[in-house]
This record gives sequence, structure tokens and C-alpha cells, in this order.
Amino acid sequence: MKSSVELKNELFKIDSKGYKAYKVLEGKYDFKKYVLSIDHVQGDPFASPSRVRIIIDNKIAQIPEELFDNKNKEVAVCDFLTRLFSKNIKNQSEKIFGSGKSGLIEISRCPQEILERTAIIRNKNFFEARFYVGFPARGRSVLARELEKIIFNIIPNIVENTFIYKNINKLNLINRVKLIEDQFYIRKNLKEKGLVAFVANESILPRESGVSARPLRNGKKFISPQVLEVEFDTPNRGKIKGMGIPKGITLIIGGGYHGKSTLLRALELGIYNHIEGDGREFVITDESALKVRAEDGRAITSTDISLFINNLPNGKDTIKFNTENASGSTSQAANIIEAIESKSKVLLIDEDTSATNFMIRDDIMQQLVVKEKEPITPFIDVAKSLYKQLGISTILVAGSCGDFFDIADLVIQMDSYEPYEVTAKAKELSRGKVSLRDDLDISIDFGRVLDKGSISEGPKGIKIKTLGKDGLSINKENIDLKSVEQIVDGEQINTIGMAIKFIEDKYSGKDLTIEKIADEIEKDITKNLIGIDNIKGGNGSLAMPRKQEILCAINRLRTLKIKK
Repeated sequence: MKSSVELKNELFKIDSKGYKAYKVLEGKYDFKKYVLSIDHVQGDPFASPSRVRIIIDNKIAQIPEELFDNKNKEVAVCDFLTRLFSKNIKNQSEKIFGSGKSGLIEISRCPQEILERTAIIRNKNFFEARFYVGFPARGRSVLARELEKIIFNIIPNIVENTFIYKNINKLNLINRVKLIEDQFYIRKNLKEKGLVAFVANESILPRESGVSARPLRNGKKFISPQVLEVEFDTPNRGKIKGMGIPKGITLIIGGGYHGKSTLLRALELGIYNHIEGDGREFVITDESALKVRAEDGRAITSTDISLFINNLPNGKDTIKFNTENASGSTSQAANIIEAIESKSKVLLIDEDTSATNFMIRDDIMQQLVVKEKEPITPFIDVAKSLYKQLGISTILVAGSCGDFFDIADLVIQMDSYEPYEVTAKAKELSRGKVSLRDDLDISIDFGRVLDKGSISEGPKGIKIKTLGKDGLSINKENIDLKSVEQIVDGEQINTIGMAIKFIEDKYSGKDLTIEKIADEIEKDITKNLIGIDNIKGGNGSLAMPRKQEILCAINRLRTLKIKK
């Protein structure tokens, strides 16, 4: 390891030389309080910025050990430090000049949700920050004086105000750790209370706008109907009361713009913990819950959708159903079957984004078009059996069809963003027709075995490119994930891309079913991708998805190979 003085000397030797001269700076340098590691220098001022790390011993940082003595706390601390590092980048006042990405300093931009990520990690007794720096250039020549400002002025300032405990707002850090402890406590104890979700009183669910995740200023506070109110005695905040949504089938109804979809969206993202001030800090949902919808045009590979679609007029096999261009009904059927395959125990469905003919066939239509002539068994006929036989609950937003009252165990009406429990009233109005069909035997073939060759190497190996939160491409083969609505960060997509390659390398061709892979994937990905010792070059742009999202991506891969 070289000293910081040697780095400065080396820097001035290359001043005004061609940009590629920066490459000689790659290596580790001792800055006494921390180590600066320049892992990769960009080849051009307009290329992706250089990868840099800061490694600091906690004996220097002096963040109390009790703040990260378990995994949940560690995630909370690293999330807090990542946000603080980003804030301190913005607070730096030095102006850096040059062309291209000169002077750019970036670390992960965290959303309202708290994710396990690789931007800042704790490795034994060290904290490590992984970030990106645009090395300055005049045209395509080295600007040594400008990089000197970054390395010897700006970065030390950021380190001092991010990692040195005496310089941090201690109360904010401690409160973040306590918050995540309480969130995990509630999530862990949902099952004991027979719940799939919880919405704390005084939560603020509406967002600023359709493109903002921030809470609506002066938004109406959520207050549980008394009959649904439950209480959790959390480790730090004590008793927290709110609405408990029990296992079974829950219907959310109400007029347009009264808050139905807003409540469902909060429940969708309740699989994650949220930062303080978000308004949804204590909206907590079973971590396996998956939003499913119609998704016209997606590929389906050897999925058993016969529970919902059978006896097609063209004789097409629906036990091993294949299509390059699914319809609304076949896509929603596949999405639900694949959710079950990925071990989801809660289905989240909005009538507005569902295929109508997949969701319901009322009794009048059944009289006109007899069952033998209709290949679709609608979801309304299957939901009860999914719960009774497989323990899979459903939370469904509906605004146009009262037949859903027949299968609901709980009906919540949203009125001007206020929830009311109206189950008894809904049952009085119910026609009682659907319940007569509650006798399905749930049988699904989950024998899909992953074969070798879903990803084939191109001329330059396997090239993965992410497309924001919307999807990714692998060797120019696009995987559209816009309809996988619980992805909140493009860095989760980065991890999904690497996970697909990892799954191809480790699992394919070994007679493992996708259902079995679902059992193993999260701990494997944590160990091999998010795991500290297994990220080559200090990749700081990964965030942890769930196994559900990883398998959603695999199932949408048009080149997916399943053994015959």
C-alpha cells in the first residue's frame, strides 16, 4: 500500500498527459484515518466514472457496536450512512472544472425504502464505502489540480462528516436503528396475530404526486376502524395501534379517487421498511406478498395454468403452456401460478389492472355461456380454494362488481381516504351465487426443471445492461419488468441481472425445479452477490431484491429453457 504523499506525487507527474495516464493511480493509498482504493479508472472523461472505495476502521469511526450487533441493525446503519454520504456530496462547495463527467461524485441514491445494498457495507471491523468519481479532464488530458481537490479536500470532508461518529447526528442514527427494529418486530409477529398486513394509525398513505414517493403534505391520517384495530408492543416505541388485515380474502372497495388503490400501493410496498417521515413507516405487509396483474405480451414458458385455463378449442396444452405473446387472461393466470411457485402467501390484486374475463363471470353469463364452452375458470371461483388448501390470502381492490362480496372474509370501504369495515352490510347485499362454486381441487404441476442454455454467451461473453427500474437486457434480449411493481430501485435490477447469470451457472442442467430454486435463491444470492467477500472490484451498485422478483425476471426471459 502506498502513502497519500506518493499518490499526490504520482498525480502531478501525469498532469496534462493523455487521459489514460490516470490508470497509473489504480491501487490503495493510506490516508492515516482511512484507506483510499482506486479500483478502476475510466478510459475516457465521457465514459462511466471511476470506481473508488473508502475503507475505515471502526476504531477510527467509533460508531457504537450495539448499533450494528445484528443483521437488521447493520442494514439500518449502512442505509443511514449511504444517505448521509450522498447528502455530504451535495453539501461540498468545491467547484471542479473539466469536460465530460469531470468532478462527478456519486453513491447510491436511496429511495424511501430501506434496502440491503453494497454502497456502504460493514466488513468485520471496517466500514467500506463504494462510490464513483469522474476524474477531471481538459478535453482528453489529465487535470491533476482538479483531481487533487477531489481526493485531498472533498473526499476527506465527506469521510469526516459521514463516518466519524462525533460528527454525525447521533440521535438520528440511533432513531433509524430503533425504527427498523420496531418494523422488523411487527413483521415478525404478523403471523402470531393471524395477520397478513398492518397499517398503523396516523400513517399518511397518499403521495405528493404520481411520480413522487414523498408523502402528501397535509395528507389525511389513516385511522383504523375500531373493529379491525390491533396493537403491537414494539421494543422501542411501545404500543402501536392500527388496522390489522387478517389472513383470508380481503376486499377493498369504494368510489373512484377515495383511496382504494392508494391503500393497496402502500400494502405493496409494505414488504419493505421505510425511513422516518415517509408516512408509511408502520405499513407492514407479509414479506412474501406479490402484486399480480394482467400483462399482455409477456412470454410464458412451460407454466401450468390449467387451474385457470383449460380445454382450449385449439387443443393447446395448458399444463405446460407456452407463448411468446400472452393475452391478458393467460398472463394473469401465469403470474399467479408463478407467484405460488415462488412461495408467495399473499396475492395483491387491483381490478383496474386485471383482465376482466380472468377475474369474474357472473351467474347470468354462466347461464348463457355454459361452463363446458368457457375455458377460463375465473379467479373469483378459485380464491377461496387457494386460501383453504394452500393458505394463500388475497387482498383485492374492486370498484365495479359486487359478486366479489360472496367470497370476501373482510370488506373494507374507503371513503375520502378513511377506512370503514362493511363486511356485514356487503354480505346482506350479496347474491350468494359465487359461494356455490367453492369446491375446486387445487392441483398445480410445479415440475419445471431449469435446463442449460437460457443464457448463451455472445461474442463478448454475457453482457447485462439495466434499464432503470423497467427491466434489463442480457445479450440484447430484453426482460420487461415494468409490471413487476414492487421493484423500487434500479440497483435491484442490477442484482437481478447478476442473479440470472448466477442461476444459469449454478442451477441449470442439474434437475432442479424452479420451485426448489425458489427455496434456495435468497440465501444464495445474499452469500454470492450481496455478500461482502464475493463482490469483485467493490461493486457499489447492487441492492437486494426478493426471490419473488428474481423469479419474475427468469420467468419473463424469452430464452428460458425448461427440460421437456
